[in-house]
Amino acid sequence: MQPRAKNGIVKPKLHPTLFLTHLESATIQQVLAAPQWLVAIKIEYATHFQNNTWSLVPPPPSGKPIGCNWVFRMKENPDGSIDKYKARLVAKGFHQQAGSDFITTFTPVVKPVTVHTVLTIAMPNNWHIHHIDVNNAFLNGVLE
Repeated sequence: MQPRAKNGIVKPKLHPTLFLTHLESATIQQVLAAPQWLVAIKIEYATHFQNNTWSLVPPPPSGKPIGCNWVFRMKENPDGSIDKYKARLVAKGFHQQAGSDFITTFTPVVKPVTVHTVLTIAMPNNWHIHHIDVNNAFLNGVLE
């Protein structure tokens, strides 16, 4: 028995192209010059305060603070038009050290098999499926 590749039976390799209709700003100067990005930054900043995501505390004497970065993305509609501008303030977690900066980690993620199971149950029951974009989700947070 030989593999298909040895018998010349191969699938053609597809080389997909990436077609970007809109490019995110490259520098912080470009972001701060655009009013739509400033609105996105203000929304993200206000949401952190509204949800009590963090509080300002002095750093421990044995460690140094973890920095943060802004990440900017444009969300597009299926037709390629811009739906909204999203700004995220993210911690530079790669600077953290286990034991001093954190003890355990937990990331709530939906597994593909769970989505497949829900869709398998929903289809024969004619349930309506809706996709939502959760603006800010926090562990143990209250969704409205």
